[in-house]
Amino acid sequence: MIARLAIATVLALRFAAPLSGQSAGDGFAQDLRALALLPGEPSRLAAAGITRGDERILTLESPGASDGPEKRLVVVGGLDGTRESTEAVLAAARWFKTSAPAATRRDWRIIVLPCAYPSRCSTRDAGAASLPVEAGHFPPEDGFYNDSTAPESRYVWRWVAFQAPDLVLEVRAGAAVTWEVSELAAGVRLAGPRPDAGSLAEAVSMGTPSGLAPVPGLRVATRVADAPAMLSELLDAAASLPRSPLHQALTARMSRTPLEVATLLAGRYPASAIMSYIPAVAWSNTLRLASRLGDASLTDKVRSQMAPFLSGERPTIAEPYLLTSLAGHFAFVDFALALGSEEALRLAIAGAEFILPQTANEIVRFPREWTDDMFMATSVLARAGARTGDARYAAAVGRLLTSYAERLQRADGLFVHAADGPHAWGRGNGFALLGLTEALTYLPADWDERPRILQIYRRHVEALARHQAPDGMWQQVVEEPGSYRELTVTAMTLVALARGVRLGWLDDSYRSVIERGWRGLTAHVAADGTLVDVCTGTGAGATKRYYLDRAAIFGADDRGGAMALWAAMEMADLQTSR
Repeated sequence: MIARLAIATVLALRFAAPLSGQSAGDGFAQDLRALALLPGEPSRLAAAGITRGDERILTLESPGASDGPEKRLVVVGGLDGTRESTEAVLAAARWFKTSAPAATRRDWRIIVLPCAYPSRCSTRDAGAASLPVEAGHFPPEDGFYNDSTAPESRYVWRWVAFQAPDLVLEVRAGAAVTWEVSELAAGVRLAGPRPDAGSLAEAVSMGTPSGLAPVPGLRVATRVADAPAMLSELLDAAASLPRSPLHQALTARMSRTPLEVATLLAGRYPASAIMSYIPAVAWSNTLRLASRLGDASLTDKVRSQMAPFLSGERPTIAEPYLLTSLAGHFAFVDFALALGSEEALRLAIAGAEFILPQTANEIVRFPREWTDDMFMATSVLARAGARTGDARYAAAVGRLLTSYAERLQRADGLFVHAADGPHAWGRGNGFALLGLTEALTYLPADWDERPRILQIYRRHVEALARHQAPDGMWQQVVEEPGSYRELTVTAMTLVALARGVRLGWLDDSYRSVIERGWRGLTAHVAADGTLVDVCTGTGAGATKRYYLDRAAIFGADDRGGAMALWAAMEMADLQTSR
């Protein structure tokens, strides 16, 4: 118990420092922290999103797997813009943790988002008049998560879906307990009219939340004092409710094996066979999968897509010279190893030579001086060094990684994206971590810089593990819990952690982090290989808001598909090594 409370206290303190629009004395936030510290679930203070005023949409979640035997109830308050609905959610959750029968707590997992509009929770006289025009309209369309007026509904919509609920309860303030029951919630033994069209409760029942399946929704009006009895009535009335279609859909996604996920993604990505790190990641890992399964058709796919480069029809080095393009040469090393192609190896070495510094002042050629460089250059140079034994490649990698770590790794272990982008962007941290991982993988055991690179890697991994969201994902801005839970940083972190455990750089305590991350990642990969919440292409930005507002892609995406494929292959190798 003492250990659990200590951990909970640390997690609560993570949210104690207010953002620019959040008061340190906010009574709601203090109440939610106190609720998190009570024994039982939900216990993990987190956030579903962040407002235009930089206020976190705080949540209380359960870190356990969503594929457990419990039914899952998601409770959302504050959509009516009142402090009373927020207090009602807190009162209901407090009753559940402290007074609900043991059998009820065993059968149900409760997850709460008490205040959808944080600015409305700090005063008792806040009415709904000043809510955004689009407030409370579900399902929201487009603008994930950078809508200029109503990002809250986007965050709430996605967060609700990925909590894998069997039932969603929308709470409003009212003079007495009155129920509104969606058609899909007919199995709940409560009477009332259907919720309004556009309400959260009706939308989750009628639509396909975040591209998934529907879930029964209800809306209730209640006084704060009646909230505990209201929740007790609901849980009794829903005792025989089956697992929701949404919960079943997410469970099916998360139950797939790494090789099943890899096969799905290798068949779809890349759609664009260009000279870039993105198809290179897909090609290299498709070749790994082909070898693993003995599937010649996968090898043929890679050979066909790489053929114009191997034949000389298309150059592998072309203006404008960018490391993101030159990084594609690492796939030629892997192709040469898999298929014995001398032409592929020649192209790869030419690419590595083109990246090597040509003056004493250069670290590598064509740098952006972003963390991206750490992966783009290292992925090629480390492989070339391993294949040729030429010490120049290892020396360039060592100088690149150590100098960038000196400038961009913070005291807490995370990396900022760039000197002129001083924020811990998710994929930017993924690039840094993959660069370190690739160097440790391919360069020799007696490499002079190995001890230092291993130290940088471990500091980085420890920091990332501290910022993993309750559902296993990592955020778009790593240490900002209100930023959206993003696919590529999750995939890239999984690659590095799974390989680190498999090769002995990390101990087995990281396996639970990896397992949670894998469940989170697979939940975001649909049965057709489309993806949920991939950050679009991103440069360096001076403000945190720049990164928070980068669009989240929902659909097919070569970058996200390649990184998820890589994670699946590393997970498959990790499972085999046990």
